[in-house]
Amino acid sequence: MNAHDHLHRNHYGRLGAPPYADARAWARDIQRRHRQAITRGRAKPRRQALLRGAWKNLFAGVTTVVHHDPWEPAFDDAFPLQVVRIACADSLGMDPGLEGIVPGVRACLHLAEGLGGSAAAEVHESHARGLLGPNLIAVHCVGLDEEGVALFRSSGAAFVWCPSSNLFLFGRTLCMPCVLESPLARQRVCLGSDSRITGSNDLLDELRVAATARVRPDDLLAMVTTAAASVLRDEEAGRIRVGAPADLTIIPAAAGSAGEALLRCRRADVALVLRRGTPLFGDPSLAGAFGARGIHVRRVEVDGHLRLMQTSVVRRIERCLIAEPGVKPITGF
Repeated sequence: MNAHDHLHRNHYGRLGAPPYADARAWARDIQRRHRQAITRGRAKPRRQALLRGAWKNLFAGVTTVVHHDPWEPAFDDAFPLQVVRIACADSLGMDPGLEGIVPGVRACLHLAEGLGGSAAAEVHESHARGLLGPNLIAVHCVGLDEEGVALFRSSGAAFVWCPSSNLFLFGRTLCMPCVLESPLARQRVCLGSDSRITGSNDLLDELRVAATARVRPDDLLAMVTTAAASVLRDEEAGRIRVGAPADLTIIPAAAGSAGEALLRCRRADVALVLRRGTPLFGDPSLAGAFGARGIHVRRVEVDGHLRLMQTSVVRRIERCLIAEPGVKPITGF
């Protein structure tokens, strides 16, 4: 489960010349520095852009994603991923009115995305507005000071960590060993890749960056499974049990814990991805999983490795494949 992405922004690549003081400074700078690239990116048909984001996540084994932007009609039209329907707003600094967010409603918000006093003050302002509580899913929180961390903890709000994006923009991220010092806190923290405009290539890469911050592999595993499911209030989706939605990703076994196996996994290692029990993408050695459901497949190449993909999914994102580095459809099959 990827708890933070902007699915329509993954075709740009990283923009900016960091470091920045805060997200507002970054936004102003790229509008000036990369005006032409942004104009070209916005010209891409919306559905294609969103499916490019789906493609990025699917090949990393993601079955569920939070799109931190307004709901899109494409998500209701056979979209290959589960997109969590949740209220969201940009941030107090970039959207002071917080359109779409009201106290008492579960919502996502970029919070304290920057360094210095103005970023640190956002947690206090969100508290004063009645937003800081168990219904808030706060993203980034780089600028929280000691007092802000204590206030955040006591509020019961959830936190989405995007270390790659933070390190790119600001050269630092929140001290996660401090955040994760209690079992209760660990169940309120998720991991997000952010979009490629500031973040990592995909969630597998994000996990490896997160591991450099001295976070235990099994805590990272929880951030993309059980903890994410708890925060997003979809408890069944983060667990393997009879009767739960069969949103499953199979990766190679490895010595050590399941978290350690996940950290070793690259997207070419992902053996099978199922969405509601239906195989979408997988290794040719598991072709029987597709055949058992009567699913027609196409061949694609991922980082030099042959993979099978449900034909209907390939057709929906065919145009996106050409632009995705390391991925190409194989014709004549």
